[in-house]
Amino acid sequence: MATVGEGLDKVVEGAFTRPAPKSAGAQMRYLVRKLKGTRAVAQLLRVSQRTVERYVRDQIRKPRPELAARLEREVRKRWQPQVRARAKQTAATTTGLMIDTRARFGFTAAPGTTDDARLRHLTLALPPQHAARLFEAQEAGAGEQRLRQIAAEALGEVYFRDNGRRAHGLEVEFSDLEHLEFEL
Repeated sequence: MATVGEGLDKVVEGAFTRPAPKSAGAQMRYLVRKLKGTRAVAQLLRVSQRTVERYVRDQIRKPRPELAARLEREVRKRWQPQVRARAKQTAATTTGLMIDTRARFGFTAAPGTTDDARLRHLTLALPPQHAARLFEAQEAGAGEQRLRQIAAEALGEVYFRDNGRRAHGLEVEFSDLEHLEFEL
């Protein structure tokens, strides 16, 4: 199942100008530089300081699968922070985001209207203010449910209510998310 948080991270990673380190030793050296020491990296990855030192010197080359996943995640989280910030700033102020999703959309609307949930595939541009809300919520540590709620509000405003031109008072419910992708 796709998540909004992962989709936002992935779209920002698309703006990277250089590839992130691939080998375990290069990833460890990068984290040691960023966190200014092997002890901080050891605590972050939940391994011993000696293990980190061995990876830095390429005495160990192949990490366990769970350590490899943690290492990859922590490097990607810290890789090219200025490029990441610039991409978010551009999306939040000028370009907005493209969203491509396949999910079940239901509605809360006035009595007498249809509110049956249907599976829809939508691809549309979200204006910069909605991109800004998504990125701000993600940086503030909002959970997946809150990010989905913000995305549903954005889709409701842009697609279903046509930026305030129709369907006033329509509230969109976003569930059964099958596919979600963002583009800058």
